Amino acid sequence: MRHAALASVLLVLLAQPAWAQEEDEGEPDEKPQQETLIKGGIDSGGFGALVFRFSGVNDQFAVFTGARGGWIINHQFIIGLGGYGLSSQICVDEDGRCRTREIEFGYGGLEFEYIGSWDRVIHYSLQLLVGGGGVTRFNFSSDPVFVLEPVANMEVNITKWFRINAGGGYRFVSGAGSGPVGNSELSAPFGNLELKFGSF
Repeated sequence: MRHAALASVLLVLLAQPAWAQEEDEGEPDEKPQQETLIKGGIDSGGFGALVFRFSGVNDQFAVFTGARGGWIINHQFIIGLGGYGLSSQICVDEDGRCRTREIEFGYGGLEFEYIGSWDRVIHYSLQLLVGGGGVTRFNFSSDPVFVLEPVANMEVNITKWFRINAGGGYRFVSGAGSGPVGNSELSAPFGNLELKFGSF
């Protein structure tokens, strides 16, 4: 009897790993979860802004005015559009004399922006415009241009629906040729002032 009982115990112990293996094989493997930059739901907002830029064209002070707007994702990321135009008269050198001539320069494009520490009263934002436009000289000579503009701002939350941005950037222009008002005369640093209205 002892031998029979001992043999039964040994059989049970030896069978346990096989049972466990069968149970493991029967359970389906968990599917891997996809990793994403934005986790959970998306909190959406939007805004529109009046923009004033103080820059230089042909080594002269120039004011640009425009507007921009976009979709705000999770209070931090913005995808939108912007457009700007030269509002100042520019003096062009002709025959040794500087004459005020009509220089039309406008551009716009797709804009991306990152807002850091958006919940603080004063915080920062980084934005980039990638687009194009055109420059017209003396109402007859016109060139299409490519424009790239990185901008860094300090932003102040005035109310929940109104913000003021102030900062600066650089306007890179390509395609305007060499003059009388070409790439080098249109490319310049600028100061930036924005009045932003929206749901942030």
